[in-house]
Amino acid sequence: MNLAKISANGQITVPVEIRRLLGLKSGDKILFLQKSNGDIVINNASAQAIYKAQRAFAGVAEEIGIYDEDDAQKLVNEVRYGKGK
Repeated sequence: MNLAKISANGQITVPVEIRRLLGLKSGDKILFLQKSNGDIVINNASAQAIYKAQRAFAGVAEEIGIYDEDDAQKLVNEVRYGKGK
């Protein structure tokens, strides 16, 4: 169990063990989520944004024909330099 104290300004120091588990570093933002049972959970907001983006883009690469790094580089070149160049 880890305990944190709230300052007069409403600030807390996240215990080092929790920072390590969440991969938090100075300047990161944390996300507070309330579960249906009322429990509050904290997460690394940056990591949550990445997970959300990964879920949103799941399967898109295959749909547009990108299967490996060479396919990705071809797409980048097309966007940068125009199709057929």
